[in-house]
Amino acid sequence: MLYTDFNGKLLGLQGLIITNIEKTDSKIIIYAEMERKEHKCPCCGNKTNAIHDYRMQKIKDIPAFGKNVVILLRKRRYLCNHCGKRFYEENTFLPRYYRMTNRLVGFVLEKLTDERSFTSVAREVNLSVSTVMRIFDLINYPKPDLPVALSIDEFKGNTNGEKYQCIITDPIKKQVLDILPKRYKPYLTNYFKEYSKEERNKVKYFVSDMWRTYADISDIWFRNSTSVIDRYHWIRQCIWAFENVRKEEQKKLSPSIRKYFKRSKSLLIKRYDSLDEENKQAVNVMLYYSVNISRAHWYKEQFLKIFTYKDPQKAKGALNEWIINAENCGIPQFEKCSETMRNWYKGITNSFYTPLANGFTEGCNNKIKVLKRNAYGYRNFYRFRNRILHIFSHQKQQKEQAVA
Repeated sequence: MLYTDFNGKLLGLQGLIITNIEKTDSKIIIYAEMERKEHKCPCCGNKTNAIHDYRMQKIKDIPAFGKNVVILLRKRRYLCNHCGKRFYEENTFLPRYYRMTNRLVGFVLEKLTDERSFTSVAREVNLSVSTVMRIFDLINYPKPDLPVALSIDEFKGNTNGEKYQCIITDPIKKQVLDILPKRYKPYLTNYFKEYSKEERNKVKYFVSDMWRTYADISDIWFRNSTSVIDRYHWIRQCIWAFENVRKEEQKKLSPSIRKYFKRSKSLLIKRYDSLDEENKQAVNVMLYYSVNISRAHWYKEQFLKIFTYKDPQKAKGALNEWIINAENCGIPQFEKCSETMRNWYKGITNSFYTPLANGFTEGCNNKIKVLKRNAYGYRNFYRFRNRILHIFSHQKQQKEQAVA
């Protein structure tokens, strides 16, 4: 009795009696049988203890000590003396028609909570890749409720022939809500219109990049929300403008100076006031060689000074002044940048009044890239979606447990 209790509590195999254990270089084979007891006939309900015959069943279990584990279970088939029904004995660790234990299924699902591929997990647990996929397909994440703040972005994918997939997150609770197969307006319209107007009105902030479709979706389906353009995306418009000027002017310089510019180009992008004296001197040397780069650098510096203002109204005023100065500055790249700022003015200035951004979403995109790279891509979008949600749902649970 003590030996059986040991199996139940330590091994998690309740009611199992181990009769022998064999070990090889790569495998542990456990010979076992269930305790003999009366069983209720599934047909007539009478109890019986009469055994009709035995059958050896091979069951895969979780790995132990770096080796695959196989349980050879000697199953009894009982005979009902009342109605003649023959049936197998019941156990708690093996679902009907399964050839693996419940805990192996749980172990596989646990292993799939990081960015590992199905092939890698299948190799570890001694199962086929298709079996691991079938286990994972038992999981399904339903369509989520809409949050107070909704962040939307896209990431490059190769699923279902689409170049981009869409990710929806809650930037306040740091939670991935859903993954969508397309980022186009008709699909997003069909997706969000399934929510009631009352639920859509709960969304107070709609955070996105400068993709026009997202702005249209915000205006049509989230009229009660404040549209916020992620700071990173509109700041880099100015950086891109400056970089385009630098590349254009750099081509006019001698090879030796061009080489110097390439090595030190990161200094030109950084805020001048944040550099030490040595790096400031290096920037001054580069600005000396080109008047156009020097002018572009000045406009870039004036733009970055906007973020030194903690008061949203002052930051807004500084942006207005920069747009007026840049739109007729004579540098085509910055004139185009100022036009972009005007076109997205409302969403950009709204970002001064809230700390919400797409930072968490962009971080999720990086993890998705790792997942996709490890698997060499996904053909089945819904499996890809559930895999992403499974990973981030597990991470969220871990954080909540750590706080508790």
